[in-house]
Amino acid sequence: MSQSGRPWDEGGPDRLYTVNRGRAPVEPRPVELVSLIVARAEPEPGMAPEAAAVLRMCRFPLSVAEISAYLALPVSTVGLLLAELLEDGRVEARAPVPAAVLPDPELLQAVMHGLQNL
Repeated sequence: MSQSGRPWDEGGPDRLYTVNRGRAPVEPRPVELVSLIVARAEPEPGMAPEAAAVLRMCRFPLSVAEISAYLALPVSTVGLLLAELLEDGRVEARAPVPAAVLPDPELLQAVMHGLQNL
């Protein structure tokens, strides 16, 4: 409990302000919600706990949305954290894997008619 007798709110604005160190959101965003983040360095002593957690969890590619969910932080806060890690070269942002290109609908219809004629 906090000193005021109310339970501590993990996601309160005070915590977010502390995690961001008072910085404002970066415009434009350095990474998209579906960008894959990969760690390029190990956590160091004295790092912010959230930054160290990102480096530990991103040994394998994770999207920004997944990182946000695992840390229980808003995407805007995670974006600021990642911007700092990107600037320091501690993480790398990769474009998301593109969705497979769907075949032409006419080709699908021709295959369907060919199968029906069998």
